[in-house]
Amino acid sequence: MRNLILSAVLAGASLFGVAQAENIEAGKQYVELSSAVPVSKPGKIEVVELFWYGCPHCYHFEPTINPWIAKLPDDVNFVRVPAMFGGLWDLHGQMFITLQTMGVEAKVHAAVFEAIQKGGKKLASPDEMAEFLATQGVDKDAFLKTYNSFGVKGQVANAKRLGMAYQISGVPAMVVNGKYRFDIGSSGGPEQALDVADQLIAKERASQ
Repeated sequence: MRNLILSAVLAGASLFGVAQAENIEAGKQYVELSSAVPVSKPGKIEVVELFWYGCPHCYHFEPTINPWIAKLPDDVNFVRVPAMFGGLWDLHGQMFITLQTMGVEAKVHAAVFEAIQKGGKKLASPDEMAEFLATQGVDKDAFLKTYNSFGVKGQVANAKRLGMAYQISGVPAMVVNGKYRFDIGSSGGPEQALDVADQLIAKERASQ
């Protein structure tokens, strides 16, 4: 349902040719959270993307957001957080956190997206994940051990807390400095979402 709603919003944005965001306002292109969420690296402007490997909109956002991430200045810290709405969302989120913990997420992130979105794989169990990831050079036993570790389960719980604190209802969603939440639909499209992010980054930089 969340993805269907976003599909309708995106279709409307495309139909009416929404222009790139200008003079953004709270309540229009973004929402200002009632309570700021602490950032992971104090002293830096944090940009969070909340996503799910099973979300086609998140998958299609990748070619737009990744070059933008690569060009972020040193005072900006970009963080991906898996959205946790239960079921496969939680399983895939735990997989992402496991890969991060193992230090291999950057190498296999695109392959996991491709496998689910284009390869017809569900990756609906740790064993299925481990089998696929082995084809990408990830040790099966090490993956399973890390997946079930206390540390990963703690990070999963933290990701769930963040999703609730950000008050997200769908993905992809973005949050700047724990204060401002927006998404592709509210912004008018993928490129416009990054324009909103840039303006909010500038807003936070000016306030420091």
